[in-house]
Amino acid sequence: MGFLMSKSMDANFKKQQEFMLHNARLQMERQMLMQNQMRERQMAMQLAWSRELVKYFGTFYTVTTVGLTLGALKRKKPFLLAPIIPLSFILAYQMDSAYGTLIYRVRGEAECIMTSECDRLGLPHGTPNFESIEKARRARSNIISFLEK
Repeated sequence: MGFLMSKSMDANFKKQQEFMLHNARLQMERQMLMQNQMRERQMAMQLAWSRELVKYFGTFYTVTTVGLTLGALKRKKPFLLAPIIPLSFILAYQMDSAYGTLIYRVRGEAECIMTSECDRLGLPHGTPNFESIEKARRARSNIISFLEK
């Protein structure tokens, strides 16, 4: 009788383990999808921010270039055109960032770094783990309780 009951409990235990494993996988998959969606949204916001910046900087660049060109022609001083050169580089970078292929080049370089220079990617004091987080949390709660007294 005890053997049959033990066999039944083992079967239920295995089913429960499989169920827990399945749920853990589902939770991990959902977290990964959520993190990826958050990353995509942040990147979209950053790209939209860059495009908005191009509009403002493009307007500034246009007004400045026209003003400096008219000033240089009117006063016959060509050195007044000098600020146009660095402003052109800044505008080109902003345009590449907002509408060009900069993001693809950066991603490619990041992939190259991750494959060939992975030793540069380590965090100071290593990857945080449960013990280090608990230690910091306890230290912080001790400080807060000390300050409250």
